[in-house]
Amino acid sequence: MTRSDLVEELAARFAQLTHRDAELAVKTVLDAMSDALAKGHRIEIRGFGSFSINRRPPRIGRNPRSGESVQIPEKRVPHFKPGKALREAVDASAAGQTAPAAKPKA
Repeated sequence: MTRSDLVEELAARFAQLTHRDAELAVKTVLDAMSDALAKGHRIEIRGFGSFSINRRPPRIGRNPRSGESVQIPEKRVPHFKPGKALREAVDASAAGQTAPAAKPKA
């Protein structure tokens, strides 16, 4: 699913939203998530999953063309961990079953 597919789905599901409003809503949510991750915050969406930042330490790599050693600097990369409900829904659809209904917490 692409960003434009998500906008189309949102506009189709909610008749009171125009295409432009749906596009603005999707852009706002994704921008807020990007900003939070850039600041080093963790994002958790219950039933879907969580986004966090992982640190990749500096290391020595090799240039595949020349074979010489190259210093690769430290990187911070986004990481997604799916939630239990998402994992079960994907697993059920892969097995050809319908996704089980989520159990309410007591």
